[in-house]
Amino acid sequence: MTFDKTVVVPLDLDQTFALITQPERLRRWQTVAARVDLRVGGEYRWTVTPGHHATGSFTEIEPGKRLVFTWGWEQSAEMAPSDSVVSLTLEPVDGGTSVRLTHAGLGEQQETAHAEGWNHYLDRLVAAGAAGDAGADEWAAAPDPINELTAADATLAVLQRVLRSVTPAHLETQTPCADYNAGQLLDHVAGSISGIGQALGVQVFDDAAKAPEARIADLAQPVLEAFYRRGLEGTVDMGFAELPAAMVASILNLEFLVHAWDFSKALGTDLSVADALTDYVEVLAQQTISEQVRAGGSFAPAQQVAETAGSLERLVAFTGRAVHAGA
Repeated sequence: MTFDKTVVVPLDLDQTFALITQPERLRRWQTVAARVDLRVGGEYRWTVTPGHHATGSFTEIEPGKRLVFTWGWEQSAEMAPSDSVVSLTLEPVDGGTSVRLTHAGLGEQQETAHAEGWNHYLDRLVAAGAAGDAGADEWAAAPDPINELTAADATLAVLQRVLRSVTPAHLETQTPCADYNAGQLLDHVAGSISGIGQALGVQVFDDAAKAPEARIADLAQPVLEAFYRRGLEGTVDMGFAELPAAMVASILNLEFLVHAWDFSKALGTDLSVADALTDYVEVLAQQTISEQVRAGGSFAPAQQVAETAGSLERLVAFTGRAVHAGA
């Protein structure tokens, strides 16, 4: 069976082609993370929602006109990366660019599921074309099932959304972390991701000249991809100690979500996170932040919060932050 739908994106051909091919643009409407080798035979891997990774390779590329690629799901017995084919055809029309998407090679149940997905994301493509960003994707808010890695995908999505608003003018702004302004905190997060990547055997390159969201996204994507390949069993040599792999993944969750809160406070903006996600990360924090860790200076003593405090407030208070710091 084949899914077939056409939408009109209010951008020109080149801008629309960028939205469907460039990782930084894909993150604005379709993916949490994206790796793209845009050449015939090149491969892609998109974290569409936490724990769900579309993979395949490009078979036809006509910049500004047409894109064809095989489609499947990583580690899926039901749909391997070469089992179906997605075609995107772009044409200029009044008001922008017509984008026709066909997805061929689907079984009946697959067609139903993928039709729901493509309808959702094609609507977001149009929204991104109109506003520059489709906004937070509710499908990425709370992973199901949830574990240390799917939660890391979801918390990365939260952090990236906050960082998209960070400009050079914000970098000197103090954050709730006493030792860090926004620029220094950005360096800290980049260093933490890079260190975990190196421990996993990933070659990472931190380009501090990139925009904050792109800098962190480009570091985190290969690290999380490597973590999914490795799994959560056994230990990881972090240099200073051998840590359980699940604990290292938990550290990523804390880096992403707690520092997303720090950045949001520095920016003076609200941070909306699904309670199911913050509840889970709070459990990870309780398992990870021992008194010994606090004594080493990585975290301040846990702070008191009101009984009516929300899930996110409880989490940041447990990490040693005054809930209203930086507000």
